[in-house]
Amino acid sequence: MVKTSSDKWKSTVLKYKKQCQSILQISQNIRYAGVINNYGRTLTGVIKPNLKPILKSEEVKHEFFIISTLLTLRKDNTNSIGKLDHVLLKHSKVNIVVFLKNNVAFYVSINSKEKSLDKIISSIKKTI
Repeated sequence: MVKTSSDKWKSTVLKYKKQCQSILQISQNIRYAGVINNYGRTLTGVIKPNLKPILKSEEVKHEFFIISTLLTLRKDNTNSIGKLDHVLLKHSKVNIVVFLKNNVAFYVSINSKEKSLDKIISSIKKTI
């Protein structure tokens, strides 16, 4: 049986969701893992159970739009400065790490008290 475009899309989104669930298992301090497209739209996302989201719905839309715009503009410089490995945004409450892979961005928020960010970032790279 031949897979339709819709079937392929559902399969891809399910794969992303499983990757996000795996990312959450890496550390107790990971709050959220999600995948957004080039336009800042959420393809899938998983928040750690029993956690209250920090951002409101409208704030999330703005955040993802900003991230997608940043990544899109960075692509133009790939030939000059090399491939983007990850982006780390450090805030007082959370750290946000963004990875670009296959034209989507993995967006991960981690409690700021986490001390071993390098280890977590390395583990996430292996997961995606």
